[in-house]
Amino acid sequence: MSATSRVGQITKRLPRNYETRRRTSGKLTVVIVEDHDDTREMLGVLYRTWGCRVVEASNGLEAVEVASREHPELILMDGSLPYLDGLGATLRIRENKLLGDIKIIALNGWGSPSYTAAALAAGCDDCLLKPLDFQWLKNQLNDLRSSLGMDQKSHFEFSRVPRT
Repeated sequence: MSATSRVGQITKRLPRNYETRRRTSGKLTVVIVEDHDDTREMLGVLYRTWGCRVVEASNGLEAVEVASREHPELILMDGSLPYLDGLGATLRIRENKLLGDIKIIALNGWGSPSYTAAALAAGCDDCLLKPLDFQWLKNQLNDLRSSLGMDQKSHFEFSRVPRT
């Protein structure tokens, strides 16, 4: 397995009971926790295009506060954040039993298997290496919508353009 493969696929994950929170209408709420404005804005545009309500946080302390206030269905959590890093924020969110059904995906800019393992141990459900794979994110969103009994709101697909 290459260094860029998803270590999370071979690491045992804690089961989350997303089905306990069924939505019949409305938009999924996604929290994007990223300290780089351009990345946070790009992900926000992407998830809004996919029919989601987006709330943004630029540091780990904001992430904990926003998760408690908004109770989103999905959090994209960068690892390197000011004030409280992504792992610390994830641990604090997981300490709150009322937030246990939130899916958290760590965004790993280091590309190291040890960070992926640490993210999963902290309570993240998966870990995605940067640069981000948008189709993988879309598939995760569709899986989450299905588990919540929601329709697939967007059929937007990414296609790979061959480089010449």
